[in-house]
Amino acid sequence: MRPSHERHTVTHRRTMVSLALAGMALALASAAPVAARSLAGSATRSAQVAAIMAKAARDPGELRLFLHRMPKGGDLHNHLSGALYAEDMIAWAGNKGLCLSADGTGFATPPCAPDTDIATVTRSQPARYARLVDSLSTRGWQNGVGAAVISGHDQFFATFDRFTPALLGQEAEAMIAARRQAAGEGLLYLELDHNPPGLLETALAAPLPPLDSAGLAAFHAAEAPRLLAQVPALRAQIDAEEAAARTGMHCATPQAEPGCGVAVHYLAWALRDVAPAAVFRALILAFALAEADPRFVGVNIVQPEDWPVARADYDLHMAMFRFLAQRHPGVAISMHAGELAFGQVPPADMRDHIAKAVAAGARRIGHGVDIAFEDQGRETLAQMARQGVAVEINLTSNAVILGVKGPAHPLSLYRRHGVPVVLATDDQGVLRTDITNEFQRGVQEQGLTYGDLKAMARASLEYSFVPGASLWRDRHVGQWAAPCSGTGQATSASPCRALLAASEKARLQMALEQRLEAFEDDAIKAAAMNNKKS
Repeated sequence: MRPSHERHTVTHRRTMVSLALAGMALALASAAPVAARSLAGSATRSAQVAAIMAKAARDPGELRLFLHRMPKGGDLHNHLSGALYAEDMIAWAGNKGLCLSADGTGFATPPCAPDTDIATVTRSQPARYARLVDSLSTRGWQNGVGAAVISGHDQFFATFDRFTPALLGQEAEAMIAARRQAAGEGLLYLELDHNPPGLLETALAAPLPPLDSAGLAAFHAAEAPRLLAQVPALRAQIDAEEAAARTGMHCATPQAEPGCGVAVHYLAWALRDVAPAAVFRALILAFALAEADPRFVGVNIVQPEDWPVARADYDLHMAMFRFLAQRHPGVAISMHAGELAFGQVPPADMRDHIAKAVAAGARRIGHGVDIAFEDQGRETLAQMARQGVAVEINLTSNAVILGVKGPAHPLSLYRRHGVPVVLATDDQGVLRTDITNEFQRGVQEQGLTYGDLKAMARASLEYSFVPGASLWRDRHVGQWAAPCSGTGQATSASPCRALLAASEKARLQMALEQRLEAFEDDAIKAAAMNNKKS
């Protein structure tokens, strides 16, 4: 589940399990890098592949085959529980001896009524099984089942309480499933919104005194020492989760799965639909964790923006971010903002959420769908472009939850104004999508070209919070930074090798460039062979 959809139950947080941070040297730091080709040659090759994709785009099947193989960089808006498919969760529920709930939409604890244990439902009751899959995802809704009586928004949010019992205790299995999915889709990197279970347990613990912006300093002075003392225990929880995942995937052994090579970092987060004291406690811990643990590269705030408490306390939450950003200036912020559609909330709630998030220090905006409805939308677009504040675009999520798609979606608006754009999955399991489908929707619904997709794949690593210097010059993606600039053989020179050895970000970026070169070569060869046959 993506954390923005969580309810307030602390046990539900335990389903937000981590993916292990890959020990990803990529062979680039320890061995001579593969020589980069000249920019002119790369441009020529890209133009050839763009023509191949344009031809493939005439047929959805051909386009899917093409895009599935395309290297896609990183997924920067990905929530682990929401990334898991209902079928996996049903299997885990069966292994745990859970029962089908009385209404057939979720799970219940034993003892089970006759023929309602999940194992029996899976083996011999396909109709019940199918209904359960639809209940634990938006699959049925997307195919018209119940669409006349429930919105995509409500169906989506209803799923998480239903599948919570199946996810509890399945940390390693969840990590493995998500990592396999990423590796199979050509992703090199995942940046997950994920907390150690103890973070929210602490934040939500009583007492929860009233809190307003004037009281932030006093609250911080009173509670921060106690909260910060718990950071080592939170890190130990992540250690245990990652160790179990590595063991389950046989990482660092000859039997290691491809998913072991997917690099992972985390964003710690707070809930926005709870009492202000709980929000601030969680943010205090999130900022501290991001400062102390290199696996955590930033912070976020989650839960639906249209819920009443989230709307009422929005300005207070922004004040919390500003307060903590001053004390932790090195911590990056990605913020869910503007995940609203016209008519969903009163117009006043769409006037400035994105602008306020940027003003509070957000370096990336998650969703940003309502930008055209903000009072200073044009100015905010200019500011995002000028400051390099990227927007995380989730096409399937926005279509299902908000009903915003096609020309109504602001993706092209952001691009016209020069705002960095990345494509992401959000909650691919619940939404029955994957990163390839997001790329395909970009082509078929938004008119993106191969050059656009390639730029977005590169941008996903450039605007990630992965530590280290960039391979690119001053965020001009595709223009080599000084250590690697020059001739086509420049990447074998010692300054470039030193950059790669010192920077995880540069290593990931170089790995993407090498994969893109290989992909484009293969696409050109395959097209030439097909032309000969025809």
